[in-house]
Amino acid sequence: MTSVNQLLSDIKSSPKGPRTVAIFDFDGTIIAGYSATTFIREQLRRGDLTPRQFIELMRAMTNFGLGSMGFSGMMAINAQFMRGTEEETYNEVGRQLYTKQIARLVYPESRALVEAHQARGHTVAIISSATPYQVEPAAADLGIEHVLCTQLEVAGGKFTGGVISPTCFGQGKVDAAEKLARQYHAKLDDSFFYSDSQDDLLLLERVGHPRALNPSPKLERIARARQWPIASFGSRGRPTLTQFVRSVAATSSLVTSFMAGLPVLALTGSRRESQNFSFSLFADTATALIGMDIKVNGEEHLWSHRPAVFVFNHQSKADVVIAAKLLRRDIAGVGKQEIKKETPILGMVMELGGVVFIDRADGKSAINAMQPLVDAMRKEGKSVVIAPEGTRTVSPKLAPFKKGAFHLALQAGVPIVPIVIHNAGDVAPKGDFVFRPATVQVDVLPPVDTSRWKAESIDEHVREVRNMFARTLGQPEDKPQATKRAARSKSKPAGKATGKKPAAKRKTAARQVKPKLQAKSSGKAAGRKQDT
Repeated sequence: MTSVNQLLSDIKSSPKGPRTVAIFDFDGTIIAGYSATTFIREQLRRGDLTPRQFIELMRAMTNFGLGSMGFSGMMAINAQFMRGTEEETYNEVGRQLYTKQIARLVYPESRALVEAHQARGHTVAIISSATPYQVEPAAADLGIEHVLCTQLEVAGGKFTGGVISPTCFGQGKVDAAEKLARQYHAKLDDSFFYSDSQDDLLLLERVGHPRALNPSPKLERIARARQWPIASFGSRGRPTLTQFVRSVAATSSLVTSFMAGLPVLALTGSRRESQNFSFSLFADTATALIGMDIKVNGEEHLWSHRPAVFVFNHQSKADVVIAAKLLRRDIAGVGKQEIKKETPILGMVMELGGVVFIDRADGKSAINAMQPLVDAMRKEGKSVVIAPEGTRTVSPKLAPFKKGAFHLALQAGVPIVPIVIHNAGDVAPKGDFVFRPATVQVDVLPPVDTSRWKAESIDEHVREVRNMFARTLGQPEDKPQATKRAARSKSKPAGKATGKKPAAKRKTAARQVKPKLQAKSSGKAAGRKQDT
């Protein structure tokens, strides 16, 4: 079995530039499981697939899995159920399902492989028999430009019920890869292909660097016989019973840790000492139960300027444990009002711990609710920890920052300390209950002096701090507002003297665009997969 580090080392030693092509399968390779399952459930929920059609679709998938029906034939049956449906409807469905369900299935290891190829300037692509509605949102999140999929016909913005030939399966994948390679004057003999399925054997044999990721039993046997690198990831997919039990215990430890602090309160009369004891106990207990190791750069900045407003990028519920482990004492926090309504006991414990709950939908109410935090910093010397994104993101990409944390620092006259968390999503991505063991990398940046800040320039201060996060994470920085306005103005068409925009040319021919939600055989015994 090959380690991820060895795969990354192979990438780093490969030639730089776009003439090296790195191709990834989607289901089972980039994500755990099958995106088609998610889409079929959504079709049933929306009523786009009737029970009779669902049975017919399952029959076609079974026949495909047994080898009695070809992939194109199965897609032809699949496509007819989409006839008359607006394509844009499924563009939006795809984006929503990625955010709500599929994003958390992306293997962190596969994301790291993609990023390593991108860092070398390679041409990175996803080649999948799935539809763009399943794949394109993930590709956008991963920064992958090229998505080569099976396509359905679209005319007048609606699916016609036809399938565009050739489909992206078997030899179709090889043809698509060769076309991409020609575009960049590359050679497949020097290229990488990552897949989990024996259905991709033709392309695996065609490239110079085949890689079996999370392989099916049949592909694993083939890969071993041919001495191809093999790697399997346990960071996503079905958790073990041990992981589930440890996750329940880690979550419950917040309550038990604060109960353990009650004797300290009774004996000392100090609520602050009781809270500090409980925070430290929770931090140590939860990290041990999760199996989370935290590697910190700039740890000295956690203590050099207190009180302070500590701001962190929010990827995971593990961030709460990370913040407690780093800050340990004399801290207060901000939480969403929904926590108190959904889990009253947890909400009560958090309030006892100094958390202020705000109604994110009511800006004025939120500002008033934060006044106790200003008092805690000014009068008690406590620090505040807050996520300026406001909610968890589905990937390591930064969301826009809200202004609350920055107004808080300005009012209290304290510095802002950025805590940049690189990969908390490896522990628990948004939407997952289970914590998984992982090593999390954290950079604590030097404190940002707010003594000369003005309320009227708060937007610029927010941008500057967010860009500190972006630089540390290797992500694009925000441009100043003036630059953005100038760029938008420059990009606008001049139009005619009447001030009207030039009319866009309209395509009259039927477009051969993106395909329908394609199903993937789930029968392991059949050993075949639709969405590869």
